[in-house]
Amino acid sequence: MNKREEEKLKKQQEKLQKELERTEAMSVYEKEYSDCTYICGIDEVGRGPFAGPVVAGAVILPKDDPILYLNDSKKLSEKKREALYDEIMERAVATGIGIVSPARIDEINILQATYEAMRMAIGNLKVEPDLLLNDAVTIPGVDIRQVPIIKGDAKSVSIAAASIIAKVTRDRLMVEYDAVMPGYDFAANKGYGTKKHIEGLKELGPSPIHRMTFIKKYI
Repeated sequence: MNKREEEKLKKQQEKLQKELERTEAMSVYEKEYSDCTYICGIDEVGRGPFAGPVVAGAVILPKDDPILYLNDSKKLSEKKREALYDEIMERAVATGIGIVSPARIDEINILQATYEAMRMAIGNLKVEPDLLLNDAVTIPGVDIRQVPIIKGDAKSVSIAAASIIAKVTRDRLMVEYDAVMPGYDFAANKGYGTKKHIEGLKELGPSPIHRMTFIKKYI
C-alpha cells in the first residue's frame, strides 16, 4: 500500500470512528432504557404545510446493530434520506406509518390529527413496543410508557429513524400528487406555502388535498 492509499484509509477510519461516536451520543436514551426489549422512536412530518396529509413514523431499531448516519431528517440531503429509508425498512425490528388526511386535519385540528397519525403508526408496528421515545409530545390515548424528548430527532437514533421514514413517505406522496394536480409546485414545495404555491392557489383555487383551515387568507 502506498502512502496516499494509507492516508486515504486512515481518513476513512477516522471518519467512521467519528460517526460511531456521534451515533453513540445519539443513543443515550436507548441506553438509559436498555432494560426495555423494544424501544420505539416516534416522529411526524407535515404539521405546517397548506396541503397534503400529516405523516407519522414509528421505528424499533435493532439493539446491537447500529445504523450509521441517522439524524434529524431535515439535516440530511434527499439522497441520504432515501438511502437511509431503504436501510431502516430492511434492518429495523419493526416500522409503522400513520397518515391522516387534509380533510381530517380540518375536522379535528392539526395537533389532534398529529396524535391520530402517531397512534396509527404505533398500531401498524408488527411488534408491540415497551417504550416510546417521542419527539417533544406525549400522545394521548396510548397505554405504552412514553418519554417525550425536546428536539428528539437530533438526540435519539430511534426518533431520527422515525423522522426519516415519515419524511420520505410524505415527500413521495407529494410528488405523486403533483403529477395529478399540477400548478401548485407540490413536488418542489411538498405542500408548504412557497411563493409558487400561493400563486397557484390564487390562480386555480384549492385542490382536493388543501387544508381549508390553513389557506383561508389566500382564497
